[in-house]
This record gives sequence, structure tokens and C-alpha cells, in this order.
Amino acid sequence: MLETLKYLIGSAGPSGYGSKSTAEQVTDNCVDLRTSTAIITGATSGIGAETARVLAKRGVRLVIPARNLKAAEETKARITSEFPDSKIIVMRLDLSSLKSVRSFVSDFEALDLPLNLLINNAGKFAHDHGISEDGIEMTFATNYLGHFLLTKLLLKKMIATAKSTGVQGRIVNVSSGIHTWFSGDLIGSLGQLTRDKSHYDATRAYAISKLANVLHTKELARRLQEMDCNVTVNCVHPGIVRTRLTREHEGFITDFVFFVTSKLLKTIPQAAATTCYVATNQKLENVSGKYFSDCNEASNSEMGCNRKEAARLWSFSEIMVSTNWKDVFAPFR
Repeated sequence: MLETLKYLIGSAGPSGYGSKSTAEQVTDNCVDLRTSTAIITGATSGIGAETARVLAKRGVRLVIPARNLKAAEETKARITSEFPDSKIIVMRLDLSSLKSVRSFVSDFEALDLPLNLLINNAGKFAHDHGISEDGIEMTFATNYLGHFLLTKLLLKKMIATAKSTGVQGRIVNVSSGIHTWFSGDLIGSLGQLTRDKSHYDATRAYAISKLANVLHTKELARRLQEMDCNVTVNCVHPGIVRTRLTREHEGFITDFVFFVTSKLLKTIPQAAATTCYVATNQKLENVSGKYFSDCNEASNSEMGCNRKEAARLWSFSEIMVSTNWKDVFAPFR
């Protein structure tokens, strides 16, 4: 009850920020970012678009990868109309396709740019069962596996940039509090979702993909520490975004529920705040492998903290991005 009350009133946590803080507010006093380059997935709308807008305002050069290039160009136009000096590059990327991820990284490397920030923000909630071109359940392929490969392939560039500039690189994985809704056998459940359409549940699929984001953060942080490189990785829960709710019936009860629910949701600028805080705040120097919510470090699920499961998922993912999915589930049953 106390935590809910703090959330509703936007009470500031140890960071000085809370649930009502906006992305602009949390970056007001950030370090000079005019020499930084960031890749932000899912930046054509919602939280990703606001993250891109605010980082552009702070002087960051942006690379916006997108499946829909028209939408990406429109995002670029909106940002440059507000901040004419913005440096924005639009590139093609379909995260559900491992081939597309590899092509994007190759094209990015050809630009010979540094890479300081990687914000894995894109997310998909697929109401209907779908399979990617690589044979993986579509929600998992887009939300997790594409980002796993993207991060893996860009890591060398991030490490080199951090070494040459002396500025710590940061990776931010955008997860969701819904990851706590799943606590079973992640890989086994993914195999079932992929192979058997009759077992598909959209919310379960989304929770699995978001738990995978958390476990990826945990294992990558461990590996980065072992490599002794100047790059960190953290995970964020942005909160539930306020949207236009449709009311089919009028009346006191409906109006009351609408009023209460609206107070629990965030605006897009508020939802983008935690991502921007983790990506830019000086207090988080050398902080890695943590989970943040409302711009403060938070606890996640018991499974999300399980190092053994994190290592298991990593091994599975390494195989997944290098071979056909039909060959990978059996060893992990």
C-alpha cells in the first residue's frame, strides 16, 4: 500500500526522481552528450520516440533503425523541426529477422561511427501466434533474440569506443514488470509456444520475452565484468503508459474505474524517464546488471535474479542465432 501511494504521488526515491519524473527532467543536468552516438530500437513511436527526442535535445547523435523507414523518417523530421541541429541517421532493421540484424550491423560499421549508447527499446505484443523467418515464436524473436544478436554484434564497437574515448559505454535493455508473471521453464515454454499454435497465449509469450531481457542483462553484466571493459548494461521497467481508453458504457462504476486506472498509468514522457536516467546519469557510473523502475534501482522476480537460468538462456541464445531452431530445443529439455 505504501509503495502504491508513493507511486501515485510521484514520491522521489534515492535517485531524486520518481514515477512522475519526465525524460527531460532526469536529463536536465546530465553530462555533455554532444560527442555521443546512440542506437535506439523502436524509436518511431511511444517511449522510444520520446527517448530519441530527449537525447537529441541533449546533443546525442542518433541512429534510428526501423522496419518501417517511412515512420523513421517522420520521427527524424519531427525531432529536427524541434531541434534543427540534431544529427539523425535512419537505417533499415527488422529485429525479427537475424539476417536483417546482421545486415544492419554491417551497414552501421561501414559508417565508421563510435557507439556510446545502445538502447534496446523495441517491443512487440503479438495477439496472434506467429513464427519468424528463422522459425522462432514472433514475440520472442522480436523482443529478445533480435536484441541479443544486435548487442552481441555491436559489443566490439562499444568496447573500442569506450577505450578510445575514456567514456563508459552503456547498454539499456527495456523490459517490463510483466516479466514477474512467468516463473516456469522458459526454454521449454518457448519451444511449446513455437511448435504448437494451440498453446499460444499472447500475455505469456510477452512475459517470457521480457524475462529473457532481464536474464540477458544479468549474464551480459557478468561477462562484461570478466572482460574488464568499460561498458555497463542495465535493465528498466518503463511503467504502463497512459493511453486513450475506450468506454463502451457510461455510468458511475465505469467512470470510477476509468478515473482510478488513469492514475496508475504514465504519460509517455514519464515512461521514457527511466530509460533516459539509466542511459545518462553520472551516479550510475560502473553500475551494471541492475533492474530499474521509476528511475530507481528496484527488485525483480526471483527467476530474474537466477544466475544459473541467465547462463542457460545465454547458451541457448548463442546456439539459436547460429543454427536452425529445430536443432536447439532438445538439449535444453
